[in-house]
Amino acid sequence: MIWSLLRIVIFVCLIAALALGADYLLETEGGVRIAFGNTEFTLTPLQTAIAALIVVVLVWLGLKLAGFLAACIRFLAGDETAISRWFNRNRERRGFEALSESVMALASGEGRTAITMANRAERYLGRPDLTNLIAAQAAEMAGDSKKAEQVYKQLLSDEKTRFVGVRGLMHQKLAEGDVDTALKLAEKAFAIKPRHVETQDTLLRLQADKHDWQAARKTLGAKLKHGSMPRDLHRRRDAVLALAEAKDVFDSTKGIEAREAAIEANRLSPDLVPAAVLAARSYMEDGKLRYATRVLKKAWEATPHPDIASAFAALAPDETPLQRRARFQQLLSAHIGAPEVKMMSAELDIAAEDFPSARRAIGDLAETNPTARVMTIMAAIARGEGADDVVVRGWLARALTAPRGPQWVCENCSTIAAAWEPVCSNCGAFDGLVWTTPKADSVAMPGGDQMLPMIVGSVPDPVAEPEDEAEIIDAEPVEDTEEGSAQKAV
Repeated sequence: MIWSLLRIVIFVCLIAALALGADYLLETEGGVRIAFGNTEFTLTPLQTAIAALIVVVLVWLGLKLAGFLAACIRFLAGDETAISRWFNRNRERRGFEALSESVMALASGEGRTAITMANRAERYLGRPDLTNLIAAQAAEMAGDSKKAEQVYKQLLSDEKTRFVGVRGLMHQKLAEGDVDTALKLAEKAFAIKPRHVETQDTLLRLQADKHDWQAARKTLGAKLKHGSMPRDLHRRRDAVLALAEAKDVFDSTKGIEAREAAIEANRLSPDLVPAAVLAARSYMEDGKLRYATRVLKKAWEATPHPDIASAFAALAPDETPLQRRARFQQLLSAHIGAPEVKMMSAELDIAAEDFPSARRAIGDLAETNPTARVMTIMAAIARGEGADDVVVRGWLARALTAPRGPQWVCENCSTIAAAWEPVCSNCGAFDGLVWTTPKADSVAMPGGDQMLPMIVGSVPDPVAEPEDEAEIIDAEPVEDTEEGSAQKAV
């Protein structure tokens, strides 16, 4: 609308300027005298201007006529396409000018203008492989999805443009949420051009969303074959897919397939914690406890993780706490000083009712790494050592507001998952979950530690033990009334 109004204004201004110029030339005195032998012409300034324009037009027509005559001469000399080339040259020039304008309009975000110029270029050039793609993208920009789909379908008829058409339709179906059709189009695009990285990634993501792990592993192998993925990354991703396949097989309560898939996942990536746990579970079902122990120890050496400790404990479920603590020395000897090792050692001591050793094992984690698990362990130690209920409740109240510590977090969208999954449930990222501490890992509880007196009453800092137990024992006793019983319950 604005551009049309602007063109009208420019046209009116141009007509006005020409009228003023003609009036000025009419009022100007003098002229131009042209003599040819005995013939003489005298032209006024206005006539001179008109004559100059006529001469320019005649020269231009003369050049065109000369080119046409030259083409006719070449045709008579045996060049059968000389005349057709002369006409096509002008059409190609106009066509490429229109094509250039359509590309510029597309880059500027003017979808309707780009469609108009692309249609004009098609009339002059007759090259749908050049113009249809621009027309489709311009139609998408202008919000005309039907027009874009129509153009993409036209591209399917030409072998040169078939991949572009399939890819365009695939993106349209993804935008519409038609995942099933998009998956079929992605498979077709991959078959046409298997080296295309974007198509590989899209197909892999859609196959993972559909839990078609075997097909996804084939696509991953193609990425390695065509050089679009490093070998070490391929090995890790292949292990993730094998692990996902094993989890599905375990969920479906199958037999040998589950064990083989779990063991393969662990073989491909021994440091992948879920793969190690699943492989150990598979060996346990076969009665191969030595293999299960070796798998878990190797995974623990790579990354200390509570799931590995739980699986290691499940190897001997009937052992006594002292026997378990002795057996766990195989894991405790690795990564000495790591928070996970300190917490696990303290938990083993608590189970064995060796609370002084548990306090020594936990060390200074309450100050340096105050997570909810550390605070809970400190509460258990305080209870085991016979501390007053007020101190125990102080530790437990701090656990409510403390960070949870490392969790499965998506690197792409920072979503926290309760358990490891091959695909993020929030953003759909493949192999995006890592075991790490979230950036803002805290419970949104107003007041934080300032609320502790409201919860447990006035308590000393549980990190610093009181010098004399009388400081706690001398507190006023609570009467054994209904109100006192409620306070004791708190």
